[in-house]
Amino acid sequence: MGEDDMPLDDKAKRTRDLLSSFYSPDPSVSNTSNSFKFASLDAINTTSFDAEQYMNLLVQKSNLEGLLQRHVEMAAEIKNLDTDLQMLVYENYNKFISATDTIKRMKSNIVGMEASMEQLLGKITSVQSRSDGVNTSLFEKREHIEKLHRTHNLLRKIQFIYDLPARLGKCIKSETYADAVKIYMGAMPILKAYGDSSFQDCKQASEEAMATIIKKLQGKLFLDSESIQARAEAAVLLKKLNFPMDNLKAKLFEKLEQSLEGLQLKHEDIANVLVESNDLSEQGNNTESVPGSVHDVLACEFAEAVRAYQVIFPDSEKQLIKLSQELIAKHFEITAGYIKEWIPIANFLGVLRIIWKDVHLMDKVLSEALLPDCSLKASQVAVKQYIKSTFSHLLHDISDSLTNVHIKPKEEAKEHLLVVFLEAGKTTVLQGSVNVLLDFRQLLEENLGGLQLSNLIIEWVREGFQDFFRALHDRFLLLSGKNKSASQDENSREVMQVEKVIPGLVLVLAQLSVFIEQTAIPRITEEIAAYFSGGGGLASGKGPALVPGEISQTFHSDGEILLQHYINMITQKILVLLRKRFTAPNWVKHKEPREVHMFVDLFLQELEAIRTEAKQILPYGVLHKHRRSESNGSTASSCSNPLREDKMIRSNAHRARSQLLETHLAKLFKQKVEIFTKTEYTQESVVTTVVKLCLKSLLEFVRLQTFNRSGFQQIQLDIRFLRASLREIVEDEAAIDFLLDEVIVGASERCLDPIPLEPPILDKLIQEKLAREKEQTPISS
Repeated sequence: MGEDDMPLDDKAKRTRDLLSSFYSPDPSVSNTSNSFKFASLDAINTTSFDAEQYMNLLVQKSNLEGLLQRHVEMAAEIKNLDTDLQMLVYENYNKFISATDTIKRMKSNIVGMEASMEQLLGKITSVQSRSDGVNTSLFEKREHIEKLHRTHNLLRKIQFIYDLPARLGKCIKSETYADAVKIYMGAMPILKAYGDSSFQDCKQASEEAMATIIKKLQGKLFLDSESIQARAEAAVLLKKLNFPMDNLKAKLFEKLEQSLEGLQLKHEDIANVLVESNDLSEQGNNTESVPGSVHDVLACEFAEAVRAYQVIFPDSEKQLIKLSQELIAKHFEITAGYIKEWIPIANFLGVLRIIWKDVHLMDKVLSEALLPDCSLKASQVAVKQYIKSTFSHLLHDISDSLTNVHIKPKEEAKEHLLVVFLEAGKTTVLQGSVNVLLDFRQLLEENLGGLQLSNLIIEWVREGFQDFFRALHDRFLLLSGKNKSASQDENSREVMQVEKVIPGLVLVLAQLSVFIEQTAIPRITEEIAAYFSGGGGLASGKGPALVPGEISQTFHSDGEILLQHYINMITQKILVLLRKRFTAPNWVKHKEPREVHMFVDLFLQELEAIRTEAKQILPYGVLHKHRRSESNGSTASSCSNPLREDKMIRSNAHRARSQLLETHLAKLFKQKVEIFTKTEYTQESVVTTVVKLCLKSLLEFVRLQTFNRSGFQQIQLDIRFLRASLREIVEDEAAIDFLLDEVIVGASERCLDPIPLEPPILDKLIQEKLAREKEQTPISS
């Protein structure tokens, strides 16, 4: 019965079975127990489905509407299954066609294969039978040939033994000891087996020759003219001959230690590295065209010796590690000495290149020594030491450019203006710092041995500049004599220089401090920010590595301190003159004044010298004349107006003393004059401050003396001449006039008979003084 004649239920069952077999190939699915087959209405999908029982259950559990709904669902499922089955057949149709074609081709190819295989088997059997016949016929001849070959080899070995002494003699003459050892070691098994019987004479002659070779090798091992590699080869040959090496081991290592002396860094090696670097840049980094230096050759020989010693003495690893570490440690020790003396950056980088070349060479031979790790730490110390040494060298250059001011004799110093030394100091500070930064940039760009020191170098440079400016601050104070306690840490030459400080140097230092604050520090800060930004940011946990504001404030204070120190030094020098003037004569017995005293000329000469120095260093400021008005009460000082002088002329001693009371009362209503103001960096301000201090001291000297009338009049004459001269060089006339008035008042207070000279007499004496100066001027010129 065909598939189309099957009932509908059987057809559906057949379809379900096919789908179930395709999608559920596991037979365990259909082997469930009967108690679970019909537990639910979904059991319709199982292979053991019972339609009658299913309908009974469905009728019992569902009403008519439910049965109709179930009928609709089942009809839809049947259509879906038919569609799926059809798609399944279509998808596998091509596979079925391909399989059918393959089977047809196989059937056609197999036809006739059995006959070919039987023919091949017959041919193989024929070949095998003929081969067996050939082997049988040639067996006896083959055995005879093999016996003759063994006899020939034995005769060659016997001939080799008889020729062994002669061959060893040739090797001794040609000094090819390695070949001799190789030949002898090849003959050793035969000599051991038959040396006491058949080859006794050959063995004895060979042993004598080898004894000679051993002596030669021992001599070569300890010959200083031989290279390390040649000695190592000799040791290897002796070890192959089973020569006792315990006695030689200590001597060999002693020789190896002595060879370290030849590997020490020298200036010639550094020069060779610099030449090689230049050649590499000219030849486009073609390393094959640049010959190796002597140091490179010795280093390679030492490395080969270490490699050989590892083979000869397997238990010598600790000694070899120690020697290798001592070699690199000695390199860095010599480098530290070079840095202490200070070498250029090119030489320093050349030293580091040599060291790291040796480190990599030894690391290939003896990696157990961990030389790169040790060298990295030592390189960090060396770089940091070099940066510190560079700043120290720059500090000494600045100091030397400034100390030339007072090292030269007086007659030579006049030929050199202070401005020359100021410009030299500025150039050394600014250009020297920029050059230092250029050198440090080379350190950043250099990659020695894969060193990653960029952040550390940046931090060390920034920290170094901070320490450098602090040291420069201390050096300025030392050179100016403000910090003499620090001179105990300096050498004797600088101590001697500190004792001979002249005021001109102090003025140069003051102006140089201003230059550092306003120009050098901003420029250096820009350079550092451009090329040395980043880094750790902290210097050894002490705070920021570089604080430009702090440095600027330091040198701002230094400029003011040094300028004031210069003024004090000048003032102290003039005070010596004033002290001599007022302590030497007996003012109570002073004679009538005939002319302006000589101390006035000396005082004005000192002021002119100050002006000369100030003109070289300081700018010319705007002159602010502070003049007192004639309409106010400030002119009521004792000797500053003609009315006061006329009264003093007409008064007697009693009225003169009464007038002192009037003077003190006038001071109460006088306009207040500010005497000491801040000193500016100008010529006029410095000279004015010096004059104020001198006049203030002059007033104190006057108040310590007792004058007669003539002494008082001499003071009056000197002060009147000074008043006219000082007005031409000072900027604060009001304060100067006030101080000069106070000197006159102080002298009148200490005078026993304070009767002043008449103005005509004062003018006459002053004119005579001026006339004599005019007469002497052409002669002096």
